[in-house]
Amino acid sequence: MRITYKGDYALKTILDLASHYGRSPVTIHVLAKHADIPIKFLEQILLDLKRGGFVESRRGKIGGYLLAKAPSAIKLGDVIRFIDGPIEPVLCVGRSYKGCNDINKCAFRGIWSKVAESTSKIIDNITFEDLVKKNKSFNLASNYQI
Repeated sequence: MRITYKGDYALKTILDLASHYGRSPVTIHVLAKHADIPIKFLEQILLDLKRGGFVESRRGKIGGYLLAKAPSAIKLGDVIRFIDGPIEPVLCVGRSYKGCNDINKCAFRGIWSKVAESTSKIIDNITFEDLVKKNKSFNLASNYQI
């Protein structure tokens, strides 16, 4: 699995929107500033996220972007797979792969399958609600002063 810049920015954007969930839409300029993303690139990412059913947009004076569903319903793995594709480290781990004649006696395929399985267990059990809570507790801890 490799997270691209696009994937990283998509995750940061969803997290930012999750932290504003239930409030008014967030403008593209605010999103770009919070995650230090070039606006043109963010426009493309938001279009993809909208197509994937993760975000929706509102037009008008108080328009902007917001999550299409609750942060508790969006898993980290869903966004990663949608933006960056499969998480398997090599193609042959996929169930429908037919490009290798030695697939059944490959010494490495089992290892790569375990890597993909372990990764899935982690990213498919983390929601953006979890990340917002973790981010809030981190910010509270880092703001502590004597």
